Amino acid sequence: MQFSLTHDGSDYLLSIEDEDGETSEFTVSFEQLDLISEAIEQLLDADEDDALSADDDDEKD
Repeated sequence: MQFSLTHDGSDYLLSIEDEDGETSEFTVSFEQLDLISEAIEQLLDADEDDALSADDDDEKD
């Protein structure tokens, strides 16, 4: 799976390829990309916190 992001005039073209090799393309604005990046950051931060909690729990056992 891979993705690409290219500048397309005043917008951006976000292409996402799935495991089967099929590609979906989305035209997104700067504001939409900003919201996507914030959502990704929040999710990754939460996952990192969960992983660190699990590591702490493992050390206590």
